[in-house]
Amino acid sequence: MADTIRFILNGKLREVADLSPTTTVLQYLRTVEHLTGTKEGCAEGDCGACTVIVGTLANGAIRYHTVNSCIMFLPVLDGKHLITVEYLKVLAGGSLHPVQQAMVDCHGSQCGFCTPGFVMSLVGLLENTPVPSKEDIQDSLAGNLCRCTGYRPILDAASIAARKGKVHLPSDAQLLRSLQRDALLTYEVQGQKYFAPRTADELAGLVTENPEAILLAGGTDVGLWVTKQHKLLMTLIYTGAIAELHEINETDGNLEIGAAVSYTQAFEKLAAYDESMEVLLQRFASTQIRNSGTVGGNIANGSPIGDGMPPLIALGAKLVLRSAAGVRMIALEDYFISYGKQDRMPGEFIEKIIVPGKAANVLFKTYKLSKRFDQDISAVCSAFALTMDGKTIKSARIAFGGMAATPKRALNVEKYLTGRQWTDETVREAMQFLAQDYTPIKDMRASAEYRMVSAQNLLYRFYIETSEPGTKLRIYGNDG
Repeated sequence: MADTIRFILNGKLREVADLSPTTTVLQYLRTVEHLTGTKEGCAEGDCGACTVIVGTLANGAIRYHTVNSCIMFLPVLDGKHLITVEYLKVLAGGSLHPVQQAMVDCHGSQCGFCTPGFVMSLVGLLENTPVPSKEDIQDSLAGNLCRCTGYRPILDAASIAARKGKVHLPSDAQLLRSLQRDALLTYEVQGQKYFAPRTADELAGLVTENPEAILLAGGTDVGLWVTKQHKLLMTLIYTGAIAELHEINETDGNLEIGAAVSYTQAFEKLAAYDESMEVLLQRFASTQIRNSGTVGGNIANGSPIGDGMPPLIALGAKLVLRSAAGVRMIALEDYFISYGKQDRMPGEFIEKIIVPGKAANVLFKTYKLSKRFDQDISAVCSAFALTMDGKTIKSARIAFGGMAATPKRALNVEKYLTGRQWTDETVREAMQFLAQDYTPIKDMRASAEYRMVSAQNLLYRFYIETSEPGTKLRIYGNDG
């Protein structure tokens, strides 16, 4: 017998039993609840007009985060609290929320279409960062687009709202506790099925029983299959309700990241590897996407331009693949076979990612090149890790995204560098070997020539920044 979807909407219980499991939260809000403050601008998680706040129970307390409702499927809300812009007036006791009032005072709205999304992004920021810096504000709004104001009055409003008295989101978790499930959620409408297992063993069984099923994590890619490609997805298995897949542990010097860990949750641990990694993660999509998108899902998707893969490959990350038959471990770079094809056997799923700690004698940097600084797909993403013995390179791991049909190591460059001194002459010679490792394509993001020259120059940049302590090169508007 199918279950109902149970969640809290603006403080009130909702139960849904008759909507397709691929109904988006945005569709539900506008067509069922008639809460039209949440807008549809792009239907792909880019513009932020659909931003809402979702509260999730974690360690007995509610953790709030902003998400794009246009690509989130409704059943994902089971056991959570959904807050829309209409609820802010209730929370503020009938008055405008301080963020809304600041937007009015600073003339931060013109046509008004994007305004609710900006407001919700700022409310989410102030809930989690009571005293935000200028950089915090800009980062929180990187996923919200406005065609009218030029952003200055919106940034002014954010600064003013941060200095005013706070209106906190509900902290009483009792109602959410009553909605938590101990057993599998099974939801079915007109032949479309949605499963939300509670354990990895349960997930393994479901994947075996439903080989045609789509594994759903953050939905930042799968959501577009519905909103843009209009696919009919008959069976979904959601990984986000499995506690063990949300764990981040440090074991024997390694960082172990559960496949359902979001990029927001993994941010601090991954950023600790290097300042360049922190910059890359800050440019990884938007706050809303990082709140939803998972490390495991980004890998499983197998995109040749996924920014998460090059630095993890360079660091020597491994994947733990699990199925009902058992567990196996492979190097991350070996997971990618060809475009759209990965080394995942029938019934397998990614359980966790193991990232080795960075030894003191390892030089490491990662760089991203894209047309826009924020929220843009890379033309080239690179990562370099050299294990040094004084000035001699003991071993090298170099990986690029955007240079081939899959994320790929530069094996010829690595072979040339190994055993040589880390000098200007060595790196200039190594740059030429990139042409043996990659035959880049030409597309809307960059020409093949641009990609090759950029890859070579990024290798040289890595040399400059690691051979001259304190040096950090910046290219305005293009990289970190």
